Amino acid sequence: MEYRADSFLPLHKDTFHILVSLADRDRHGYSIMQDVQQRTGGKLRLSPSTLYAAIKRLLEQGLIDELAERPDPDHDDERRRYYHLTPLGREVALAEARRMEQLLADARACGLLPQEA
Repeated sequence: MEYRADSFLPLHKDTFHILVSLADRDRHGYSIMQDVQQRTGGKLRLSPSTLYAAIKRLLEQGLIDELAERPDPDHDDERRRYYHLTPLGREVALAEARRMEQLLADARACGLLPQEA
């Protein structure tokens, strides 16, 4: 079954942050949690149960894949699972970013936020 990116929107904030975390490189679960925490200045902390429930759902939806090969097997914990953003996942993350960008433009247009300089 083929999905359109906008059929996933709006994304839950946790889901969006996970996709953003995987946009620049493949990561294992703990690395995703650390990246989200760092990117949000500690405002969003994903618990392991939240993260792995979201990962399971994202795998089922085809938005991410689990890597078959490990980036550096000689210097890595074999229990770690690495995840990769699929082309559909990238498309969905981009669609959500554009949706949020439009919300900000609307907020500026009605005076809720100041106009950009």
